[in-house]
Amino acid sequence: MRSCVRLFHALLLAAALPASLCAQFQEPTQEELKMTVDPKAPGAPAVYLYREEKTDDLIHFHSLYVRIKVLTEKGKELATVQTPYERGKYQVAAIEGRTIHPDGTVIPLTAKPSDLMDFKGGGQQFNRKVFTLPGVEVGSILEYRLQIRYSEDSVSSPEWIIQQPYFVHKAHYFFNPDLKGGHVITNSRGEVQNGLMYTARLGPDGQLNCDNLHRYTLDLTDIPALPDDDWMPPLNATRWRVVFYYTNALSQADFWDKEGKLWAREADRFAAPSPALKKAVSDIVSAGDSEETKARKIYAAVMKIENRDFIGASSPTGRSGRDSKGNKDAASVWKQQSGSGDEIAMLYVALARAAGLKAWPLQVVDRDRAIFEPTYLSTSQLDDYIATVQIDNNVVFLDPGQKMCAFGNLHWKHELASGFLLVDKGAVIAITPAGPSKSSDLQRSADLTIGEDGKVEGSVRLTMTGQVALYWRQLALGKDRNEVTKEFSEWISETLPEGVTADFDHFEALDGYDSNLIATAKLSGTLGSATGKRLILPGLFFASRGTQPFVEQETRTVPIDLHYSAMEEDEVTYRLPAGATMDSAPHPTDISWGDHASMSIRCSAQDGSVKVARTFIRNSTLLNPGYYFYLRDFYLRMSTADQQQIVLTRAKKANGS
Repeated sequence: MRSCVRLFHALLLAAALPASLCAQFQEPTQEELKMTVDPKAPGAPAVYLYREEKTDDLIHFHSLYVRIKVLTEKGKELATVQTPYERGKYQVAAIEGRTIHPDGTVIPLTAKPSDLMDFKGGGQQFNRKVFTLPGVEVGSILEYRLQIRYSEDSVSSPEWIIQQPYFVHKAHYFFNPDLKGGHVITNSRGEVQNGLMYTARLGPDGQLNCDNLHRYTLDLTDIPALPDDDWMPPLNATRWRVVFYYTNALSQADFWDKEGKLWAREADRFAAPSPALKKAVSDIVSAGDSEETKARKIYAAVMKIENRDFIGASSPTGRSGRDSKGNKDAASVWKQQSGSGDEIAMLYVALARAAGLKAWPLQVVDRDRAIFEPTYLSTSQLDDYIATVQIDNNVVFLDPGQKMCAFGNLHWKHELASGFLLVDKGAVIAITPAGPSKSSDLQRSADLTIGEDGKVEGSVRLTMTGQVALYWRQLALGKDRNEVTKEFSEWISETLPEGVTADFDHFEALDGYDSNLIATAKLSGTLGSATGKRLILPGLFFASRGTQPFVEQETRTVPIDLHYSAMEEDEVTYRLPAGATMDSAPHPTDISWGDHASMSIRCSAQDGSVKVARTFIRNSTLLNPGYYFYLRDFYLRMSTADQQQIVLTRAKKANGS
């Protein structure tokens, strides 16, 4: 819930709650008790029989009432209920629950709920109320209700999450906003926000109703479960939901224009090239440097600054970005040589400007969390700052707030991300570009010596750039090196054929950001299978497990988010057993899907060895479900090609066997 400060309020007591707001437990029907499967949700571990949420800002009250039917062992997980809240601002109270067995036996909740702290800092504390309904078994009905009360000097604009992980038979929602006279609702800037708006994504039969008292209701039946496909986009882009918010906006265009001007003013203030920054930049760049050299030198300088977003609990400073006070401007960040990722991104803009470069900040939505919704009139959507700099009349996007991100790259969560961009005329809504496939490259080179019985020894060298390198480098910032080594070994092993193991050796340039990340490992085990006189080996060493996505799922109704464009280049040398002859090898293969993706395989043999090269390029990132047929067709063809084999006839032994 998001609150607005209320300056004047009516003297209403939250304890005096109308009976209509307090849901009563329902007696289960015989059909509900006997249900073992649900034809409306085949194979579902559980279903919601009923969900009800009510919010009344006049009496500062929110209630939740839920009935669940457990159909499998997995469905029993829903017996544990967790309700997050901000302590001091909200109070979770009146928790009641019970479990009803299929024979009608009722087991009431008697245990006291736990109150667990999730985070404390910056004057705020976020907790979770946790309780588990007792005696749950397959076939049980779970039923619980609770209340959330909030202070009389605030209002709470609810967010109704319509789609749940499981099918919902019936749901009811109610909201009574505080639009009465005699008080003023303000935001954090003290601006009056006595208007109410909402953004909604509902199914084909969803209809939000508002009566003449401005009370909103929504009743729905047969709500499908939230999709759980691979490579899902952020939930806000697909999930059925309604978000209410108090506002002073007159229209969408008016809101973004006004907020853009305020944002631009503050961004310019923070990134002002002060005398101290001009002095600093004179020590970083030289007068004769080109624009690109200046941009890179400044980038290297800010990358050395302590980034509090990437300081773990084991840091020698003992500081955390979330617990530290923010800097008042870019000059303060430079003076302290420490700042959050956002502050460091703004510092880059300030230093670049001080060096005479044209540089601008952007604040975008983190695409790993959400997709920008222009109809949702709230700047709370915007997450992270990045930067642009003009070099030789070309605009280059940079991510200085992301520790270890190479110059000219963005973290994938900031690619194809929308938000405010500051330009000469002020702020505009803009979208960042996708990175080219070669900006995230994984090269795997393996050299294998094969024995007559299929025993294999060898080595593999991985060269990583872009998103792959960034992932492992950032992981190493917050974890012990041994943990990173273990995870990397497991990651390599997932790409190897059955029977082959990797013994990770070492990283090169793990602590850098402007060079390739290299890793090496030793390989051993048994490769392929021996049948009579033949030895059958996987032709595509790193793709032999056939774990390509989308192959098993025939249709799709939600968009596909592949995160980023990518390129994989594999080269594997098989050194064959003495005297072995090759009966068959992978055929030259070229598979493509227009400009979206391609894959090629090449094979060559000489002097007792076989070299197989495979190149995969994916240029697509975000795809509508209408493209799924073509996407799946490409991966099906690639998966088939990846199963090609190398078939050897082994040399005859002296006894003729």
